[in-house]
Amino acid sequence: MPRALPRKNFYSPNLIRLLSDLALVETREPKGAFAEELGLWLNLDDAITLHAVHAAGSAPPLPRSGSTEKVALNEDFTRLRANLEKLDMPDGSTNPSSSRTDMTATPRVVLNDAPASYEPYRRSYVAHQRTMESSIRTFRAKVRDVLTRTSPTLAKLAALDAVFDKSLFERERKLLTMVPSLLEKRFKQLRQAHQQTLADRQDAVGTEDTEDRATSINPETWLRRFCQELQAVVRAELDARLEPTLGLIEAYNLEIANIHE
Repeated sequence: MPRALPRKNFYSPNLIRLLSDLALVETREPKGAFAEELGLWLNLDDAITLHAVHAAGSAPPLPRSGSTEKVALNEDFTRLRANLEKLDMPDGSTNPSSSRTDMTATPRVVLNDAPASYEPYRRSYVAHQRTMESSIRTFRAKVRDVLTRTSPTLAKLAALDAVFDKSLFERERKLLTMVPSLLEKRFKQLRQAHQQTLADRQDAVGTEDTEDRATSINPETWLRRFCQELQAVVRAELDARLEPTLGLIEAYNLEIANIHE
């Protein structure tokens, strides 16, 4: 029996909650039920297609793919998520011996009175978003294919998911492209706070030795904190993107378990 996938509450509100905690967005209570809110994202053609898929009669029994593919889906999902958790860091901000590293590592950056630039982090994040989008959509299509070949019930679920994927893709992409700009706001907040602290401490030490002043302030602290927060946002966005695929795999696991009872 393959081990179950870890289930977490990491649908999109988790990403919104994190951005809210960082004071980058304001949250609001939903104005209506989830189905009503979702309906605003669908046009007439989408609604007609969804209705047609949902109203379709039962298909004849399909050959069952068996438990072997179940193991593959679970393991592939875990492997995909682990691979996409790692963000390519800007040159000069990580240990040069490894081009891919955990963002919690201390950045190898020398900070002074000149402001650090956010642009390398933007480029890295945008590139990683493209990788997530491509990899996850390819894997999601693979999972739908497995479902289609498993049972009539799962075949209908896969068809519904394909419609939602196509209908909501552009809206989702537009919203997620806002994340790098929100992170730039956080970058500037932390940098400004660091510069203010630096100025305050320099005023306080007065005529103390320059070397003593330099050792009293760690110029990497704010950037290290930003990297940790950036990694947290990467994971939250990744989990939001993976949520529909995880739902498909869980439905498949339940169906296989019922078949073998």
